[in-house]
Amino acid sequence: MIISHQYRFIFIKTKKTAGTSLEVFLSQQCDENDVFTPIFPHVEPHIARNYSSLWNPIPEWIQSRGQGAKALIKSVMNRKRFYNHMPAQLVRNRISKKIWDSYYKFAVERNPWDKVMSHYHMINGREDHALSLDDYLQRGSLNYCLNYPLYTDQQGKPMIDRLVKYESLNDELGEIFDQLDIPFDGTLSVKAKSGHRKTRKNYRDVLTQQQKEHIDAAFAKEIEMHGYIF
Repeated sequence: MIISHQYRFIFIKTKKTAGTSLEVFLSQQCDENDVFTPIFPHVEPHIARNYSSLWNPIPEWIQSRGQGAKALIKSVMNRKRFYNHMPAQLVRNRISKKIWDSYYKFAVERNPWDKVMSHYHMINGREDHALSLDDYLQRGSLNYCLNYPLYTDQQGKPMIDRLVKYESLNDELGEIFDQLDIPFDGTLSVKAKSGHRKTRKNYRDVLTQQQKEHIDAAFAKEIEMHGYIF
């Protein structure tokens, strides 16, 4: 997650959408006073900064009606004000209304079937390539990369100014960076976390009909929101 006071933007980081590569690139472009949350595992030459500080948790506690109070208290005690993959709703709660309203806010989203394959290969790599795709799918939606809660409010309405499609990432980032006056030569020049995927077969050539339908159901909200088609 990034808050750039130099370029006046907020980047809401979603999962398996080149977010780490984008953070590494922007870390080198932005000012030392901007907010960059840590990446795990660390990727050079990214520099995390200004993510740890105290804030007033009372409005957040009231808004949540006391739910998650223990986690909130722990975050305050650990000064964990900003963190990786932080939902837009929390970012808004922890910064001033003036900054939230005036800064340009964007995130990236990805075709859900391709996103599932990318996430599966990452998890499978971490488990010594012993995990079948069916076993991965049976673990349930809590393990998938459902991103829409990160950039929508409790009613499911977008909280950002632009949702970039992963499939046209460089072109759309070029438009945003041009608008924000961020230097960009058309490519991020970074491919973080891409080493787990041993095959680049198209998801249409890999997924069975049953697997496709499983993903259809799990990502129905994102498919409807963004008009993705298999």
